[in-house]
Amino acid sequence: MAAEWADVQAFSSQMPTEKTLMTGDHALDRLRHIAHERAFGRHVGSDRLIQAGLDALIAGVESPSLAILAGLLRREEPEAPALFDQVLEELGLLFHPPTDPRAAKWAMAYWIAGQIADGSLDPAAGTHLVWADIACDLGYPEELEPLVHCAHNLDGWEKSWGVSFEELSREAVEAARQFLNKRPTAED
Repeated sequence: MAAEWADVQAFSSQMPTEKTLMTGDHALDRLRHIAHERAFGRHVGSDRLIQAGLDALIAGVESPSLAILAGLLRREEPEAPALFDQVLEELGLLFHPPTDPRAAKWAMAYWIAGQIADGSLDPAAGTHLVWADIACDLGYPEELEPLVHCAHNLDGWEKSWGVSFEELSREAVEAARQFLNKRPTAED
């Protein structure tokens, strides 16, 4: 259950509040994010694809297929994935992970670490994904150990430890930054 909740937290789109207006750049970032999610094998429901299309259209993003995607009705939801890919292609946002499974896992690790480091992904959810979905499949490489360690700490944290959850979260952000800084070494 914890893994499922982490997945929901990690990959739920960050919706702007009613008080903020989504910019075109934010809409493009969301489209790019969803493209990565789907490319890395995460399930993204048609409702999210359509909503992202609608938000992008409202934010002023222009693409020949965007209005079609944004206007899909519930009975037309099965068309959303293909239309979403068409929109990505029109906007130059289509993403293809490496074809080698190990290289794809490493690419996903860097992508998740980047989100942890830039604050767009909750450190507990992100480190959990690295631990559960990547490190295990890669045989727990040394390069991912600090992120896995943070995942264990955040997942099992108790008040009695004498360190705040926020401090452990900051440590996870720092571990993600250090992992990103060592990227060329990790790829060798």
